[in-house]
Amino acid sequence: MKNTRKGAFLIAQMHQISGRIFSKLLKDHGIHDITPSQGRILYALWQKDDVPIHRLASETSLKKSTLTVMLDALERSGHIIRIPSGEDRRRIHVRLTDKNRGLWSVYVRVSRQMTSLGYAGFSDSEIDTFEGMLERILANLKSAEEALNGKGASSEGGKP
Repeated sequence: MKNTRKGAFLIAQMHQISGRIFSKLLKDHGIHDITPSQGRILYALWQKDDVPIHRLASETSLKKSTLTVMLDALERSGHIIRIPSGEDRRRIHVRLTDKNRGLWSVYVRVSRQMTSLGYAGFSDSEIDTFEGMLERILANLKSAEEALNGKGASSEGGKP
């Protein structure tokens, strides 16, 4: 096992630990009804609100079935609403509520705290290199997923 690469295992551990820290920081700021996974959805909506569910699934890399369950919880807690498209009633758009729009500044503060915790001791150059490598890994995995699902190679490819 000495020569086994463990990047994916380390990333999974970082995901779990950072999720627990993120939840704690949100609670410290009085936000008790948003999970880290739901935060990913809200972050995408803060970037571009009032989007179709299929686009939100793509932006968050969540399967539509998983996204639907998470949207149900966000809707119950008053953070989002789903609205039928005026052009196509089968197409549903997701929109932030006024309750949620006010959380953006808190979310930004917590995100900055997470960045500071995770990158403590790293130079800007090291961070740039690390994030570039993560983007390459993500592109590789997206291409592999598309190939496994019979959709051919991704236009993003495995190399920048």
